[in-house]
Amino acid sequence: MKVSDKLGGISRRDLFRVAGQYGMSSTLLAAGSFGGAMSLANLASAAESSYDKRFKKEAKFTFKFGAAGFNERNLLIERAGCLEFARDLESRTDGEIRVEFIGDNQICGQTSCVEKTQQGIVDIYAASTQNSAGGAPYLNVLDYAYMFRNRADQYHFLYSPESAKLLREPYEKRHGLKFLFSHAELRGIQLGLAWEDKDTVTSVEQLAGTKNRVTGTQLGRIAMEAMNLNPVPVAWEETLDGLKQGLIDGAETWASAVAYANMSPVVSQSVHLNFFCGTEHTAMSAKAFDSLGGELQDAVMESSYLAQVHVQAANEAALVKTVGQSDPQLPGTIFAQNNVRNAFLSDAEIKKAEEMCSPEYQPQLWEQWRERLNGWSGGHDTYQEIYDSVRTLPADTLPENVEPRRWWKS
Repeated sequence: MKVSDKLGGISRRDLFRVAGQYGMSSTLLAAGSFGGAMSLANLASAAESSYDKRFKKEAKFTFKFGAAGFNERNLLIERAGCLEFARDLESRTDGEIRVEFIGDNQICGQTSCVEKTQQGIVDIYAASTQNSAGGAPYLNVLDYAYMFRNRADQYHFLYSPESAKLLREPYEKRHGLKFLFSHAELRGIQLGLAWEDKDTVTSVEQLAGTKNRVTGTQLGRIAMEAMNLNPVPVAWEETLDGLKQGLIDGAETWASAVAYANMSPVVSQSVHLNFFCGTEHTAMSAKAFDSLGGELQDAVMESSYLAQVHVQAANEAALVKTVGQSDPQLPGTIFAQNNVRNAFLSDAEIKKAEEMCSPEYQPQLWEQWRERLNGWSGGHDTYQEIYDSVRTLPADTLPENVEPRRWWKS
């Protein structure tokens, strides 16, 4: 039984039995509240309590939350904050807002959730900004190579008023979507089993000529081509098979994505190039948000803030204690169980990679997209302003030590 096949001893069959009585959303919200082991009886009791709270009065607004492939199990691996947000919003509004959480790709997937939210099929969605960039191209603004030095920079930006000006407001104006909160990791190359018996990667040159899956991000491809990483568009749902069958050498993604998606058995090395964002964000239809009164809009923002603070702390812990992104690895982590080696590159090698592909050193590669994004932003120099903003943070700041701020308040 794999780590992700059970949640605290509860099988999928047990989960569906309880959901048959209390509904899937009430059961998932209850299951997501357990940090450790639980019994079937405990889950049923928690689901009943969740159901009673959620339905004690009629909701004024019921929102569908399309959460791509996420569920109560893998949200304990990649801590994207989806269930915490839904649970807190229902509680904070005393049931006036009810959230129907629909994960496991049942209503939308990584590349389709954004479009289904724009179409009004779902009201809230969770997926990576990179996979969502196909339907909402302004999200490419996060994907300039080496604009963020580390995860601390990412959280610092997400909490900052600059994120409203440079990310959230143009995203809402152009695509009709409200960026609520996000997890933060940086992308590298996850190598398949053909690299199992090879030396641990220590430089980008060792990866030259490999064929690697790329997401929907247009900017990520620019960086990969500059580093000779041969980007090949492959849907997230097909990446596992691509790695398993050797159709691609590796996949451009981040560590906890490998772990939550059960890719660890077919990945041998997790190469931490850290070259652009891996941001599993949650966004809301601006139309749905605008339908709320001021007090309920405030509640959505406060629940988003709480989810952002939760994600910052929980995902940093999960990377080490659950995923195994550390050196040495903790025993029992997903990477340790599946013999996935971490390939942490030296500062000098990261600098070399940056000089190969970043707008700072190779501005000509980015001119077309930079001009486009700057126009969409209302005339900001998007790369330079985000770059400068995050470098007000000391480079050695730990991600968990970034000060939380309500980004909509100056």
